[in-house]
Amino acid sequence: MIYEQLFAQIKEKLSPNLSLVHEVSEALHISYDSAYRRIRGDKSLTIEEVSTLCQQFDLSMDALLHITGSHVLFNAYSVEPDKFAGNAWLDYLFQHISKIGHAHNQTLIYAAKDPPIFNYLQFPEMVAFKFFFWSKTLFQIHDNEAQKFSLKTIDAEMVSKCNRISNITLKIPTIEIWNEDTFRIFIRQIEYYWVSGYFESKDDLVKLLATIETWLNHIQKQAEYGLMFRYGEAPEGIPNSYRLYENEVVLNDNSILVTTDGVHTVYLTYNVLGLLTSTNAGFCASIAQFHKVLMAKSNLISQTGEKERNRFFNKLHAIIGQFKEMHRI
Repeated sequence: MIYEQLFAQIKEKLSPNLSLVHEVSEALHISYDSAYRRIRGDKSLTIEEVSTLCQQFDLSMDALLHITGSHVLFNAYSVEPDKFAGNAWLDYLFQHISKIGHAHNQTLIYAAKDPPIFNYLQFPEMVAFKFFFWSKTLFQIHDNEAQKFSLKTIDAEMVSKCNRISNITLKIPTIEIWNEDTFRIFIRQIEYYWVSGYFESKDDLVKLLATIETWLNHIQKQAEYGLMFRYGEAPEGIPNSYRLYENEVVLNDNSILVTTDGVHTVYLTYNVLGLLTSTNAGFCASIAQFHKVLMAKSNLISQTGEKERNRFFNKLHAIIGQFKEMHRI
């Protein structure tokens, strides 16, 4: 029976001091009696409840339901066009990152079309601009129609949430696959907003560009040491836990493959901030194979490959230099 397999797997995940009934009750927001009835099989689980429990305890719903072949089951997180809220989105991100961080063994592979947000959470100016850009351009929130971007209005709560997420992501062994366009997209967004008059002042633009250059230097240092660490602190962390690849020919698709205690999960972005999540074994295997081929056709520029690493980051700094020269910044 599916419910027997599900609760057996949940029990295996729990520490000995935790109660299965209590955890199921909390996850499904039901009483102890209702949780008991489901565990005993007296009451059938709905598909929504199965999905909730699988997400809560990082279990493969596809494997549980024996889904194979070309049909893949996804959990979807969508951002409604007129309801984007940066702090709520960070809460959702923290929820997923926490599950990854609590695993005994974990890895994260990110084929980056855009600069991975985990990478710049320590730089509030960059996060603030992205939130402003998403709200104004992609989601067209009416409150932002007349508003201009200013670094004076950075939200302290946002900074706190970003730091909380960074505290976890810095400890997750990570592989990132970039290309030149990964960074160029971000600069195009800034250029569009500057030309369109959406910056409060030239000083805000100057400070944002300076922050991005500082961030690039930090990423380059992380690649040099092969580990992630907090900006402004000594380069200490998990040895050989950060690998950065440069791919010169393939435009990546923001596909993320996470492995936690042997369980694979794929995250695909849609509509920029929406997430499709699947633990389907076949689908995860195909993404893993794609990443493997992508890395084989890319240059490893972390730890080794100093010449290629410097060349790559010099190109990115040159993009900023060209922007400044063109717009006389």
